[in-house]
Amino acid sequence: MNVETVKHAFDHVWNGQDELSVLTFSLNGETFAIEAINVQEILDLLPETRVPGAKPFVAGVINFRGRVIPIADLRRAFGMEATEATIDSRIVVVELTLDGEPCLVGIRTDKVHEVTTLPRSAGEPPPIVGMRWRPDFIHCLVRRGSDFVIIPNLEVIFSTQPARAAA
Repeated sequence: MNVETVKHAFDHVWNGQDELSVLTFSLNGETFAIEAINVQEILDLLPETRVPGAKPFVAGVINFRGRVIPIADLRRAFGMEATEATIDSRIVVVELTLDGEPCLVGIRTDKVHEVTTLPRSAGEPPPIVGMRWRPDFIHCLVRRGSDFVIIPNLEVIFSTQPARAAA
């Protein structure tokens, strides 16, 4: 991954805007954010049906308004350990464009926090070295107080998972 690719991902998420409206949530103590426009619904945990032979990242499906959608555990994509669900755990249903097609996906979270705006001026591309996660999995990091909010690149995460699973 080169500097231009990282800068392109950063510019893409802001799309020329000075602020980004996001939904923030926690995974293993880290704060993540997804563009609010992509969020369809926030659900309490639902019964999941395991898919035989599926990889841990997307190992099951849920029934969402009569549609079967995959349920993803971003912890696995980021190499975090799985944790048990708590009373605060939620599923965030998002609409993504994968391979040119709209796709609904449920993402397990430890806790959903708020819908807020993040200023572009506080954002920066992820460093190419020194990250514990793949830089292409992150659109940008946004400083908020003394912490960072991580905006994941869901399209890259979901498009690379099948290739990684086949390896």
